[in-house]
Amino acid sequence: MNKSTRIPYGPDQLQFGDLRLPSGPGPYPVAIVIHGGFWLAFYDLTLMDSICAALTEAGVATWNIEYRRVGNRGGGWPGTFQDVGLAADHLRELAPRNNLDLDRVVSLGHSAGGHLALWLAGRHRIPAGNVLSSGTGGPLPLKTVVSLAGVNDLEWAARRRVGMGAVERLIGGGPDTHPERYAVGSPAALLPLGVRQVLIHGTDDDIVPFEIGRAYRDAAVARGDDVSLVALPGAGHFEVVDPGSREWPQIMSEVLKLVDGASQR
Repeated sequence: MNKSTRIPYGPDQLQFGDLRLPSGPGPYPVAIVIHGGFWLAFYDLTLMDSICAALTEAGVATWNIEYRRVGNRGGGWPGTFQDVGLAADHLRELAPRNNLDLDRVVSLGHSAGGHLALWLAGRHRIPAGNVLSSGTGGPLPLKTVVSLAGVNDLEWAARRRVGMGAVERLIGGGPDTHPERYAVGSPAALLPLGVRQVLIHGTDDDIVPFEIGRAYRDAAVARGDDVSLVALPGAGHFEVVDPGSREWPQIMSEVLKLVDGASQR
């Protein structure tokens, strides 16, 4: 298994990521990997260790990022979003000495991380001067996004109590209380993202319902985005990040097709 190197991207103790590099000379395509857990401090980036190891073995460098979450000082609104953006943009500094190909960057996230992976692709649509807008240089461009059982639409999820109030805890209130936050924090509100998007979702997911993926796909396509929804019949919420699941070969195939030059070894 390829070893990871822990690298800070900011001054806070939770602003770091684990970088894994494939064997061979590179340059390597890169996956920004974002864990879920309803944005709560209880969950951390180790949730994605297995998927990162599998991707790296297949020829893709992985940048598995940690970020301040609800329950951490500075987590929630706006710190969680700011950290994820800062971590993604930090690849510009990591690329030269690690032979990373910034023309082949994919963001990939599970559950709440799926929301953040899509949000990264929509940052360029956030107005300048907003608390979530990117700094000098603009957001790092992405080649595509993979949302695994993602919370792709924050307003949809908040109104249906997905995660029993998890969205409201992240944002600091509901969509009627803080519509301006949902407008810049939800991928569905930022459409069209202008980036290829693949949503992979189990039809029997009882944590983040499959319907959120279908509704987001329909809305994104209507706005002109290139979006595919890969339904996994009978799968629940965690099979999509379990290399031991029966769905895993299909998931890996879908992900690797999205990264030019990445092939299983």
